[in-house]
Amino acid sequence: MEDTYVHQGKRVKLVNELASKGIINKSVLAAINRVPRHWFFPKDFEQFAYRDAAFPIGHDQTISQPYTVAIQTQLIDIQKDSKVLEVGTGSGYQAAVLAEMGVRLYSIEYIKPLLEKAAKLLSNYKDRVTLICGDGSKGYAKYAPYDAIIVTAGAPTVPESLMKQLNIGGKLVIPVGTSVNDQEMIRIVRLSETKFKREKFGSFKFVPLVGENGWNN
Repeated sequence: MEDTYVHQGKRVKLVNELASKGIINKSVLAAINRVPRHWFFPKDFEQFAYRDAAFPIGHDQTISQPYTVAIQTQLIDIQKDSKVLEVGTGSGYQAAVLAEMGVRLYSIEYIKPLLEKAAKLLSNYKDRVTLICGDGSKGYAKYAPYDAIIVTAGAPTVPESLMKQLNIGGKLVIPVGTSVNDQEMIRIVRLSETKFKREKFGSFKFVPLVGENGWNN
């Protein structure tokens, strides 16, 4: 797959746009600058890859808007070698951004054909990214606890199972709302075994979270 100077120039413009919208974490911006987003698009729609917009990827799913990827990544505030769970692999783009930041990523996807396609695109990161097919609304206890959990689909409530899989000091970022078309970005910080802090970061639109703790339970 090619990554031309034209593609790279478009990424620079995208990064500048994200910075103008309030993304201040330099590691996040640098990772987005390194990931060829057009690789995660159908070839016929490559011209849309560097717009700050979501785009359909099939199976009623989307590749998230770059600003959404950036803000969620900024909110989990991770460091190199942090252990992160991503709920909703989707296209694999968010996973690639996290991998570029040097985390140990476990990414779980409900829809097997999407996971298989993402696996091919993420082959360069297989030493850092573990892909799992399953119900991410329950988290993934096998590798818990995590330093951060990022949920890339809108949930009706915050699943308690995800909160319990955080390290002390760990952060869960998840869009939550009573409507699948309008969610609020929530960050949960685990303060102790029993105490959690909840913060809100504005309205977003996501595809619905599926699974036992999602919209089709």
